[in-house]
Amino acid sequence: DEQVLTEILASRTPAEIRNIKQVYQEEYGADLEDHITSDTSGYYQRMLVVLLQANRDPDGQIKESLIEEDAQELFRAGELKWGTDEEKFITILGTRSISHLRKVFDKYMTISGFQIEETIDRETSGALEKLLLAIVKCVRSVPAYFAECLFYAMKGAGTDDDTLIRIMVSRSEKDLLDIRQAFRRDFAKSLHHVIQKDTSGDYRNGLLLLCGGED
Repeated sequence: DEQVLTEILASRTPAEIRNIKQVYQEEYGADLEDHITSDTSGYYQRMLVVLLQANRDPDGQIKESLIEEDAQELFRAGELKWGTDEEKFITILGTRSISHLRKVFDKYMTISGFQIEETIDRETSGALEKLLLAIVKCVRSVPAYFAECLFYAMKGAGTDDDTLIRIMVSRSEKDLLDIRQAFRRDFAKSLHHVIQKDTSGDYRNGLLLLCGGED
């Protein structure tokens, strides 16, 4: 399920990814990277593997001399190039620290006049585009990323129950309060209210219990 792979690997820290790989090995007697590479292909697979290797620079580590260079590399790899140099996007987005990337995105905007999301949207497509955008959103704010995932899981006709349950359960003891605040800020309604409106019965009660209070 590409959506699950994208959501989990884009949002987890290197330490969390190492733990996931270890537990996967213990539970299934198999290497997670082997399973993912046998089931995916192309640059999407390459980006997943880079994330799985969990070699992102430690957070707080900002390579000042590289900020402008990385921003220029991304500009040359996308907007200034006929076609796209996906490897450059994969390397920079997959290995630089979160705080470093935030500065790179600001510099990129100054150099190019575009948000990095606009460039990714124009220069890539399909599963790779979704994964790169998820990484950028998580660099900017993990709670805001999950708030958006929850909003779209309940938007329109029907509910994406798998996504709703997965996020509510996996984030309930981590950052659900921050997700609730981001949800209220970005969508002008509370997560509690939307769950109440979109679900019913014991299922609703369980989700509201996880959610906690009304914002």
